[in-house]
Amino acid sequence: MSVNTFFQNIISIKNQPDFEKFAVELFQIQYRDNPLYHNYCNALKIAPGSIQSVEKIPFLPIEFFKSHEVRTGLYESQKIFTSSGTTSMTTSRHHVKNIHQYEVTFLEAFKKFYGEPSEWVVLGLLPSYLERSGSSLVYMVEKLIAMSQNPDSGFFLYNHEDLEKTLVKHNQTGQKCLLIGVTFALLDFAEKRKLHLKNTVIMETGGMKGRGEELTREEVTEKLKNAFGVAAIHSEYGMTELLSQAYSCGHGLFKAPNWLKILVRDTSDPFSVHQSGSGALNIIDLANTDSMAFIATQDLGLVHEDGSFEVKGRLDNSDARGCNMLIL
Repeated sequence: MSVNTFFQNIISIKNQPDFEKFAVELFQIQYRDNPLYHNYCNALKIAPGSIQSVEKIPFLPIEFFKSHEVRTGLYESQKIFTSSGTTSMTTSRHHVKNIHQYEVTFLEAFKKFYGEPSEWVVLGLLPSYLERSGSSLVYMVEKLIAMSQNPDSGFFLYNHEDLEKTLVKHNQTGQKCLLIGVTFALLDFAEKRKLHLKNTVIMETGGMKGRGEELTREEVTEKLKNAFGVAAIHSEYGMTELLSQAYSCGHGLFKAPNWLKILVRDTSDPFSVHQSGSGALNIIDLANTDSMAFIATQDLGLVHEDGSFEVKGRLDNSDARGCNMLIL
């Protein structure tokens, strides 16, 4: 099966056996056509024919996205997404062969958890991301804004007064609003406000970037809930190296679309991988057909037996990422 045909099939995955089948098949494709991954597996003395389950698939350390071009096959990238970071940090680069695949995956995941974008006024509060190029998050939110087809949808850089007016307006009309923002910007906006929003979802993407005091997730959640008058704070879990996202509708419990799976590895044995439990998070993103679907992250977390998961922090001495800058 070609990579293009493979991608067309993953969106329709319904169950774990189908996921396992496609994951093992994609492993074979990426072992064959991704030189970096091929060499990595060979260095580990992996016999590709012996891989029959997702726990046995080798996961490429996420740091390789900083030091190498991670591509499956030969192609000219339509888009290169880059991670955020300080000037002293080396940033990750995700080479995207077909930007349409990213648009399909983020839209299908959004629809799974929130319905059609046209049902929402989509408001973006992402100042640090808008002020640089190459953000996959900005690309996604920009497309959701366009798909909402609402003239009040848009980005708000530092114009908090206009943002507040828009939220209050639609709180009165009953129109659903989605305010998606980087954590420090949401906290800045919320600092001097006391709203009571009945039909607005507040979604934080993480990201403190060393701004102000470091807060626990619980502290952030309480500050935002009190400022906006909402019962729960939603969250998005994504990263430059992935084409897919998971979402939390509250309490830090994330759920993923059917083509995205989180596993857990032993922090003292990186090759001991399990379907559930506590440890470092490994990710299988089947949408990453042309880069790398099997990624060992530096995030720590808890994966539940039903596949939902929580993010608990970062491994020691790992670079802090935008979506995990909170003390958890």
